[in-house]
Amino acid sequence: MKVRLHIPDLSKLRVAILHRPHTTVQSLRRQCKPIGLEAFDCWPELPPKALAADFVFFDADMGYDAQFPWKSGEAPMPMIALIGSEAPGRIEWSLSQGADAQILKPVGDGGVFSALLIARRAFEVRQTMRNEINVLRGRLSQRQTVVQAVTLLAATGRSEDEAYALLRHLAMSRRETIEEAAHRLVHDAQNEGGLHGQFNEY
Repeated sequence: MKVRLHIPDLSKLRVAILHRPHTTVQSLRRQCKPIGLEAFDCWPELPPKALAADFVFFDADMGYDAQFPWKSGEAPMPMIALIGSEAPGRIEWSLSQGADAQILKPVGDGGVFSALLIARRAFEVRQTMRNEINVLRGRLSQRQTVVQAVTLLAATGRSEDEAYALLRHLAMSRRETIEEAAHRLVHDAQNEGGLHGQFNEY
């Protein structure tokens, strides 16, 4: 079964073109107009209004890190590299900026629409993966906190099974998750310098 991807409406979106004055800019503007995109060019840096742009085209040949108001690879919108020189160093730099698509220079009368769609899709996939990784990291951190809490409780003379049962009891008594109870217990232990004597009442 084939899954058909929805082609989004790109009209009324804003596009920043980070490129020195050149025929490349004119070609991009010419292609953006019939799509319904609002395009503006800038050089040598992105102005504050570019933060509200939906796409950024950037010059891969003469670009540098300080042009962008965010860390490399952390652009808040899809990025499209404008590549004239295929020197490995320039390609590597473009990738480090998080290029989601590319257009080879000289830019002709086509290529912008497909590059926009590909960039948008790649950006969405990357954002989804980043969110999933953050969720997994959070779960791993919570699991490590539970292990740390059980270890602290076991250090008061209980077996690991007894320590885990006590942690569950603490969570149920406060109507919170085991992870929340573990985080609170570890936090309190760090502030108090240990659990010895503190949790003997449980």
